[in-house]
Amino acid sequence: MTKLYSKNKLANLDMKPKKETISFLLNYSKALSIHKVGNSSFEIIAN
Repeated sequence: MTKLYSKNKLANLDMKPKKETISFLLNYSKALSIHKVGNSSFEIIAN
C-alpha cells in the first residue's frame, strides 16, 4: 500500500493565489493598524 501513495505528487508546484485572495489581503493590510501603548499593543481594523 505504501507504493501506491509514493507515486502521487504531494504538492502542486504551480499553486498561485486567486486575484480575489490577493485583493482581500491587500485591503486587510491597509485597514489594519497596530497601536502600542506602554507594554500593550492594540490591533484595530478600520472598516
